[in-house]
Amino acid sequence: MILETEVKELVERTRDIISIRFIKPAEFDFKPGQFIFVTIGGSDSEVSKHLTISSSPTEGFLEVTKRLTGHPFANALVSLKKGDKVKLKGPFGKFTFQGEHKRIGMISGGIGITPLRSMIKYINDKMLDTDIVLFYSNRHEDDVAFKQEFDALMGKNPKFNVINTVTKPGSSWTGITGRISADMITRHMPDYLDRVFYISGPTKMVDSMATLLKEISIPEDQIKKEFFTGYD
Repeated sequence: MILETEVKELVERTRDIISIRFIKPAEFDFKPGQFIFVTIGGSDSEVSKHLTISSSPTEGFLEVTKRLTGHPFANALVSLKKGDKVKLKGPFGKFTFQGEHKRIGMISGGIGITPLRSMIKYINDKMLDTDIVLFYSNRHEDDVAFKQEFDALMGKNPKFNVINTVTKPGSSWTGITGRISADMITRHMPDYLDRVFYISGPTKMVDSMATLLKEISIPEDQIKKEFFTGYD
């Protein structure tokens, strides 16, 4: 399905991550975790890219979230203003969650958080009885997208827990440091064998995390993966 819509607002998430919210077309339906193609510009200067939907179907807008890489599409995206028209094609993807599992583990790095944010928001808005533990890795403490939102959700939902870890911390960081490891998972998630895992991020990161999970005896059919290409 190809639809035209317009920009509602832009939301700065970190120093180089921005969310663009569009008016959600009435006929557009999607599942948490799916992606769309966004096309910006006229026929002589069109740029298009697939982006995960970071909003939940429960929200009154359609949101995508992008790291500002300096590439033509990223530049076109950040230059959008309220009322600008774009084309959307989709939705696509099978990396979704609508309450199929009671206990899930989530593992993400950087901008790979976007499909998981959609799922987390959906689970909370629908008040699903799903226990979530999210491991989220970033280089620096000011790279953590959706931190305030996730912190607020943890305060409201005892079945939602976030473990943030930073690989290159500054002097102000007092949390966990280093890459996500088997020890980190088993220590913060004692019931890890009973969970279905959703891994999202750059290809190398997703592959290494899937290998790590298998090493701690997580079966292949309990591992769901979404690869963000172009970030390795």
